[in-house]
Amino acid sequence: MTKQLAGMYAALMTGLSDAGEFDPQRQRNINDYVLRQGLAGLYVGGSSGESGLLTVDELLAQQEVAFASATSRAVKLIAHVGMPNVRDSIRLARQAQKLGYDALSALPPHSYPFSDEEVFGYYQALAAATDLPLIVYEIPLRTGRPLPLPLLVQLLDLKNVVGIKFTSTDLFKYSLLRKRQPQKLFYYGFDEIYAAAGMLGTEGGIGTTYNLLGRLYVAIDQAVRAGDLSRAKALQMVSQDFVEALLATGVLPGMKAAFRVIGVDCGPTRAPMAPAVTDAEDRMRAVLVRPAIKEWLV
Repeated sequence: MTKQLAGMYAALMTGLSDAGEFDPQRQRNINDYVLRQGLAGLYVGGSSGESGLLTVDELLAQQEVAFASATSRAVKLIAHVGMPNVRDSIRLARQAQKLGYDALSALPPHSYPFSDEEVFGYYQALAAATDLPLIVYEIPLRTGRPLPLPLLVQLLDLKNVVGIKFTSTDLFKYSLLRKRQPQKLFYYGFDEIYAAAGMLGTEGGIGTTYNLLGRLYVAIDQAVRAGDLSRAKALQMVSQDFVEALLATGVLPGMKAAFRVIGVDCGPTRAPMAPAVTDAEDRMRAVLVRPAIKEWLV
Protein backbone atom coordinates (compact mmCIF):
# COMPACT_ATOMS: atom_id res chain seq x y z
CA MET A 1 0.00 0.00 0.00
CA THR A 2 2.78 2.45 0.86
CA LYS A 3 4.45 2.34 -2.56
CA GLN A 4 1.05 2.76 -4.20
CA LEU A 5 0.94 6.23 -2.66
CA ALA A 6 4.03 7.36 -4.58
CA GLY A 7 3.71 9.93 -7.35
CA MET A 8 2.89 13.54 -8.13
CA TYR A 9 -0.09 15.16 -6.38
CA ALA A 10 -1.76 18.51 -6.89
CA ALA A 11 -2.13 20.39 -3.62
CA LEU A 12 -5.74 21.09 -4.50
CA MET A 13 -6.99 24.66 -4.59
CA THR A 14 -10.41 25.67 -3.27
CA GLY A 15 -13.37 27.03 -5.21
CA LEU A 16 -15.08 30.01 -3.56
CA SER A 17 -18.13 32.07 -4.47
CA ASP A 18 -17.84 35.76 -5.33
CA ALA A 19 -18.82 36.42 -1.71
CA GLY A 20 -15.97 34.21 -0.48
CA GLU A 21 -18.00 31.16 0.61
CA PHE A 22 -17.07 27.58 -0.23
CA ASP A 23 -18.63 26.83 -3.63
CA PRO A 24 -19.07 23.14 -4.54
CA GLN A 25 -19.55 23.84 -8.25
CA ARG A 26 -16.44 25.97 -8.49
CA GLN A 27 -14.60 23.26 -6.59
CA ARG A 28 -15.75 20.76 -9.21
CA ASN A 29 -14.49 23.13 -11.93
CA ILE A 30 -11.01 22.98 -10.41
CA ASN A 31 -11.18 19.24 -9.80
CA ASP A 32 -12.21 18.49 -13.38
CA TYR A 33 -9.25 20.39 -14.81
CA VAL A 34 -6.70 18.99 -12.38
CA LEU A 35 -7.85 15.40 -12.82
CA ARG A 36 -7.22 15.52 -16.58
CA GLN A 37 -3.46 15.93 -16.14
CA GLY A 38 -2.30 12.42 -15.38
CA LEU A 39 -1.28 13.09 -11.80
CA ALA A 40 -1.16 10.35 -9.18
CA GLY A 41 -3.82 12.11 -7.15
CA LEU A 42 -5.06 15.03 -5.10
CA TYR A 43 -3.84 16.41 -1.79
CA VAL A 44 -7.06 17.89 -0.40
CA GLY A 45 -7.42 20.60 2.24
CA GLY A 46 -3.86 21.86 2.48
CA SER A 47 -2.29 25.31 2.47
CA SER A 48 -2.86 25.62 -1.28
CA GLY A 49 -6.55 25.11 -0.55
CA GLU A 50 -6.55 28.10 1.82
CA SER A 51 -7.20 25.72 4.72
CA GLY A 52 -5.91 28.24 7.24
CA LEU A 53 -8.76 30.54 6.23
CA LEU A 54 -11.56 27.95 6.00
CA THR A 55 -13.76 26.50 8.71
CA VAL A 56 -13.64 22.83 9.60
CA ASP A 57 -17.15 22.40 8.17
CA GLU A 58 -16.01 23.85 4.86
CA LEU A 59 -13.02 21.52 4.79
CA LEU A 60 -15.32 18.57 5.48
CA ALA A 61 -17.52 19.66 2.57
CA GLN A 62 -14.48 20.00 0.31
CA GLN A 63 -13.39 16.45 1.19
CA GLU A 64 -16.77 15.20 0.01
CA VAL A 65 -16.72 17.12 -3.27
CA ALA A 66 -13.16 16.04 -4.07
CA PHE A 67 -13.97 12.42 -3.31
CA ALA A 68 -17.02 12.50 -5.57
CA SER A 69 -14.99 14.02 -8.41
CA ALA A 70 -12.29 11.36 -8.12
CA THR A 71 -14.54 8.34 -7.67
CA SER A 72 -14.49 7.22 -11.31
CA ARG A 73 -10.78 7.97 -11.85
CA ALA A 74 -7.69 5.94 -11.01
CA VAL A 75 -6.24 8.47 -8.58
CA LYS A 76 -5.27 8.51 -4.94
CA LEU A 77 -6.63 10.96 -2.39
CA ILE A 78 -4.65 12.34 0.53
CA ALA A 79 -6.62 14.42 3.03
CA HIS A 80 -4.68 17.17 4.72
CA VAL A 81 -6.13 17.47 8.22
CA GLY A 82 -3.56 19.65 9.99
CA MET A 83 -5.50 22.08 12.15
CA PRO A 84 -4.01 24.05 15.06
CA ASN A 85 -5.74 21.70 17.51
CA VAL A 86 -5.84 17.93 17.47
CA ARG A 87 -9.63 17.64 18.00
CA ASP A 88 -10.42 19.33 14.70
CA SER A 89 -7.67 17.36 12.99
CA ILE A 90 -9.13 14.06 14.20
CA ARG A 91 -12.61 15.13 13.07
CA LEU A 92 -11.29 15.73 9.54
CA ALA A 93 -9.27 12.52 9.63
CA ARG A 94 -12.19 10.33 10.62
CA GLN A 95 -14.43 11.67 7.89
CA ALA A 96 -11.65 11.12 5.33
CA GLN A 97 -11.41 7.50 6.44
CA LYS A 98 -15.18 7.08 6.27
CA LEU A 99 -15.30 8.52 2.75
CA GLY A 100 -12.54 6.24 1.51
CA TYR A 101 -9.47 8.46 1.28
CA ASP A 102 -6.16 6.65 0.83
CA ALA A 103 -4.04 8.57 3.33
CA LEU A 104 -3.82 11.56 5.65
CA SER A 105 -1.31 14.34 6.04
CA ALA A 106 -1.01 17.14 8.55
CA LEU A 107 0.89 20.28 9.33
CA PRO A 108 2.43 20.25 12.78
CA PRO A 109 0.28 22.12 15.30
CA HIS A 110 0.69 25.84 14.65
CA SER A 111 -0.50 29.29 15.78
CA TYR A 112 1.61 29.00 18.95
CA PRO A 113 5.28 28.09 19.57
CA PHE A 114 4.61 24.47 20.51
CA SER A 115 7.42 22.43 22.03
CA ASP A 116 8.90 19.35 20.40
CA GLU A 117 7.04 17.23 22.96
CA GLU A 118 3.73 18.88 22.07
CA VAL A 119 4.35 18.37 18.35
CA PHE A 120 5.14 14.72 18.99
CA GLY A 121 2.01 14.30 21.10
CA TYR A 122 -0.13 15.86 18.37
CA TYR A 123 1.11 13.44 15.70
CA GLN A 124 0.91 10.52 18.10
CA ALA A 125 -2.77 11.24 18.76
CA LEU A 126 -3.54 11.78 15.08
CA ALA A 127 -1.75 8.62 13.99
CA ALA A 128 -3.78 6.60 16.51
CA ALA A 129 -7.12 8.12 15.52
CA THR A 130 -7.57 6.14 12.27
CA ASP A 131 -6.02 3.24 10.41
CA LEU A 132 -5.08 5.41 7.43
CA PRO A 133 -1.43 5.93 6.49
CA LEU A 134 -0.21 9.31 7.78
CA ILE A 135 2.26 11.66 6.10
CA VAL A 136 3.89 14.15 8.45
CA TYR A 137 4.89 17.59 7.24
CA GLU A 138 7.97 19.77 7.49
CA ILE A 139 7.17 23.33 6.36
CA PRO A 140 8.97 26.06 8.33
CA LEU A 141 7.35 28.69 6.10
CA ARG A 142 3.99 27.92 7.71
CA THR A 143 5.00 26.89 11.22
CA GLY A 144 7.66 29.52 11.87
CA ARG A 145 10.44 27.06 12.69
CA PRO A 146 12.06 23.93 11.27
CA LEU A 147 11.48 20.74 13.23
CA PRO A 148 14.74 19.23 14.55
CA LEU A 149 16.07 16.22 12.69
CA PRO A 150 15.82 13.90 15.76
CA LEU A 151 12.14 14.84 16.16
CA LEU A 152 11.41 14.12 12.50
CA VAL A 153 13.09 10.72 12.86
CA GLN A 154 10.87 10.00 15.88
CA LEU A 155 7.73 11.09 14.06
CA LEU A 156 8.50 8.78 11.14
CA ASP A 157 8.76 5.90 13.61
CA LEU A 158 5.17 6.37 14.83
CA LYS A 159 2.61 3.71 14.03
CA ASN A 160 0.77 4.41 10.75
CA VAL A 161 3.24 7.13 9.74
CA VAL A 162 4.47 6.17 6.26
CA GLY A 163 6.30 9.26 5.09
CA ILE A 164 6.81 13.00 5.03
CA LYS A 165 6.00 15.98 2.87
CA PHE A 166 9.20 18.02 3.01
CA THR A 167 8.74 21.67 2.05
CA SER A 168 12.04 23.25 2.98
CA THR A 169 15.11 24.32 1.05
CA ASP A 170 17.34 22.49 3.55
CA LEU A 171 18.20 19.62 1.21
CA PHE A 172 21.08 18.48 3.43
CA LYS A 173 18.60 17.89 6.24
CA TYR A 174 16.33 16.16 3.71
CA SER A 175 19.19 13.84 2.72
CA LEU A 176 20.07 13.04 6.31
CA LEU A 177 16.45 12.20 7.06
CA ARG A 178 16.24 9.90 4.03
CA LYS A 179 19.43 8.20 5.18
CA ARG A 180 17.93 7.57 8.61
CA GLN A 181 14.49 6.52 7.34
CA PRO A 182 15.12 4.91 3.92
CA GLN A 183 11.95 2.81 4.05
CA LYS A 184 9.62 5.83 4.25
CA LEU A 185 7.95 7.85 1.49
CA PHE A 186 9.42 11.28 0.78
CA TYR A 187 7.42 13.93 -1.08
CA TYR A 188 9.00 17.26 -1.95
CA GLY A 189 6.94 20.43 -1.73
CA PHE A 190 8.76 23.29 -3.46
CA ASP A 191 7.61 23.10 -7.08
CA GLU A 192 10.34 25.31 -8.52
CA ILE A 193 13.20 23.09 -7.31
CA TYR A 194 11.54 19.67 -7.38
CA ALA A 195 14.22 18.23 -9.67
CA ALA A 196 16.96 19.03 -7.14
CA ALA A 197 15.17 17.02 -4.46
CA GLY A 198 14.29 14.36 -7.02
CA MET A 199 17.97 13.76 -7.72
CA LEU A 200 18.47 13.14 -4.00
CA GLY A 201 15.61 10.64 -4.05
CA THR A 202 11.87 11.21 -3.79
CA GLU A 203 8.77 9.11 -4.06
CA GLY A 204 6.90 12.09 -5.49
CA GLY A 205 5.90 15.70 -5.15
CA ILE A 206 2.95 17.70 -3.83
CA GLY A 207 2.58 21.21 -5.16
CA THR A 208 0.41 24.23 -5.82
CA THR A 209 1.34 24.87 -9.43
CA TYR A 210 0.60 21.23 -10.24
CA ASN A 211 -3.06 22.34 -10.27
CA LEU A 212 -2.40 24.17 -13.53
CA LEU A 213 0.74 22.52 -14.91
CA GLY A 214 0.53 19.00 -13.54
CA ARG A 215 1.68 17.42 -16.80
CA LEU A 216 4.88 19.45 -16.60
CA TYR A 217 5.71 18.13 -13.14
CA VAL A 218 4.96 14.56 -14.14
CA ALA A 219 7.44 15.04 -16.99
CA ILE A 220 10.08 16.51 -14.65
CA ASP A 221 9.70 13.53 -12.32
CA GLN A 222 9.93 11.07 -15.22
CA ALA A 223 13.08 12.77 -16.52
CA VAL A 224 14.73 12.59 -13.10
CA ARG A 225 13.87 8.90 -12.72
CA ALA A 226 15.19 8.16 -16.21
CA GLY A 227 18.47 9.90 -15.39
CA ASP A 228 17.85 12.47 -18.13
CA LEU A 229 19.18 15.40 -16.15
CA SER A 230 19.41 17.68 -19.17
CA ARG A 231 15.67 17.32 -19.83
CA ALA A 232 14.87 17.61 -16.12
CA LYS A 233 16.84 20.87 -15.94
CA ALA A 234 15.15 22.30 -19.03
CA LEU A 235 11.67 21.44 -17.77
CA GLN A 236 12.42 22.75 -14.29
CA MET A 237 13.39 26.08 -15.86
CA VAL A 238 9.92 26.24 -17.45
CA SER A 239 8.46 25.72 -13.98
CA GLN A 240 10.72 28.41 -12.56
CA ASP A 241 9.66 30.93 -15.21
CA PHE A 242 6.03 30.37 -14.25
CA VAL A 243 6.71 30.51 -10.51
CA GLU A 244 8.75 33.68 -10.84
CA ALA A 245 5.82 35.42 -12.52
CA LEU A 246 3.41 33.96 -9.99
CA LEU A 247 5.33 35.28 -6.99
CA ALA A 248 4.82 38.82 -8.25
CA THR A 249 1.02 38.44 -8.08
CA GLY A 250 0.80 36.48 -4.85
CA VAL A 251 0.79 32.70 -5.27
CA LEU A 252 -2.83 31.73 -4.67
CA PRO A 253 -4.42 34.92 -6.08
CA GLY A 254 -2.16 34.50 -9.11
CA MET A 255 -3.11 30.85 -9.54
CA LYS A 256 -6.80 31.73 -9.45
CA ALA A 257 -6.18 34.53 -11.96
CA ALA A 258 -4.41 32.02 -14.22
CA PHE A 259 -7.36 29.65 -14.00
CA ARG A 260 -9.71 32.44 -14.99
CA VAL A 261 -7.49 33.18 -18.00
CA ILE A 262 -7.89 29.61 -19.27
CA GLY A 263 -11.65 29.65 -18.62
CA VAL A 264 -11.85 27.74 -15.33
CA ASP A 265 -14.15 29.56 -12.91
CA CYS A 266 -12.81 29.04 -9.39
CA GLY A 267 -13.63 32.33 -7.67
CA PRO A 268 -11.45 34.63 -5.56
CA THR A 269 -9.21 33.89 -2.62
CA ARG A 270 -10.68 34.38 0.84
CA ALA A 271 -10.06 37.69 2.59
CA PRO A 272 -7.76 38.95 3.83
CA MET A 273 -5.75 37.17 1.11
CA ALA A 274 -5.71 39.37 -2.00
CA PRO A 275 -3.65 39.82 -5.17
CA ALA A 276 -0.41 41.75 -4.69
CA VAL A 277 -1.06 43.63 -7.94
CA THR A 278 -4.13 45.05 -9.71
CA ASP A 279 -3.36 43.40 -13.07
CA ALA A 280 -2.92 39.78 -12.00
CA GLU A 281 -4.96 38.35 -14.90
CA ASP A 282 -3.02 40.36 -17.47
CA ARG A 283 0.25 39.18 -16.00
CA MET A 284 -0.85 35.57 -15.94
CA ARG A 285 -2.17 35.80 -19.50
CA ALA A 286 1.22 37.07 -20.67
CA VAL A 287 2.92 34.08 -19.02
CA LEU A 288 0.47 31.44 -20.20
CA VAL A 289 0.83 32.35 -23.88
CA ARG A 290 4.56 31.59 -23.80
CA PRO A 291 4.99 28.47 -25.96
CA ALA A 292 7.16 26.68 -23.39
CA ILE A 293 4.38 27.01 -20.79
CA LYS A 294 1.31 26.86 -23.03
CA GLU A 295 2.18 23.36 -24.25
CA TRP A 296 1.66 21.98 -20.73
CA LEU A 297 -1.89 23.27 -20.31
CA VAL A 298 -4.78 20.84 -20.92
